[in-house]
Amino acid sequence: MMMRRLIPLLCATLLAACAGAPQKPSAGSAAKSGADDNLNAVAWTQTAVEHDLILRETYKVAREKLAAALADASWDALPHDERDAPPKNLPPAVILDIDETVLDNSPYQARLVRDGGVYNEVTWAQWCREASAKALPGAVDFTRHAHAQGVAVFYLSNRAKDLDGVTLANLRNAGLPVDSADRFLGLGTVVPGCEQVGTEKGCRRRLIGEHHRVLMQFGDQIGDFVDVLANTPAGRTAVVAPYLDWFGDRWFVLPNPTYGSWEPALFNNDWSLPQAQREAAKRAALRTN
Repeated sequence: MMMRRLIPLLCATLLAACAGAPQKPSAGSAAKSGADDNLNAVAWTQTAVEHDLILRETYKVAREKLAAALADASWDALPHDERDAPPKNLPPAVILDIDETVLDNSPYQARLVRDGGVYNEVTWAQWCREASAKALPGAVDFTRHAHAQGVAVFYLSNRAKDLDGVTLANLRNAGLPVDSADRFLGLGTVVPGCEQVGTEKGCRRRLIGEHHRVLMQFGDQIGDFVDVLANTPAGRTAVVAPYLDWFGDRWFVLPNPTYGSWEPALFNNDWSLPQAQREAAKRAALRTN
């Protein structure tokens, strides 16, 4: 009789123990739970005070160095092969990328995470047309200070040509100085005598350099500073190697873990690969020692 009472009690105890113990996830459980590569990146961008502090620190350092850059007639932040003539006696300028450099598009990324979507030109254009992206920390203070010092502020972006108007409106709405429409050079900018390679910005930087001495450049991608013709990890390292001393001095990189050319560099820039293969290539690139 006692044994019959003990067996149900033992079973109940074992079931309770199993229910409360951590379970090893089965293969593919992450995908079933709705895991998203971008979730942590977007959450960090939007909620981590460290994100804002890095941006404020970067723009603060740039502001402190601006006086020295103005005073040094030889100071120039264009890549060597984009400078056709000495910049001496040219009026000063700074060049800033827009997305994730002066404007915060993390709400668009958050919508993709929420909806289980991926970037596409239609939803991106819809977001841009809202013209509601806020300025990133430090960007307004730096650009207004530079503008007040007589420095021309140029914005370079690879947004599509039909987004020019809303982009200019967004910049102004966010409090960033925009003297005139020609201070914004989008993807549709034509530079006579210079053949643009893909979406690289070299021709547009060269155009600014024809009439200005570029004191500083700001961006969240290596391509915001110099053309990247071999988008591989080795190619990206090689193209910035001659300019390492310029970072934090003439070139300023802002953090962007949510997207960028660094990602396709890990899977041979082939977005047609199935997601599983792209993920495998990214995992293979991880260092464990």
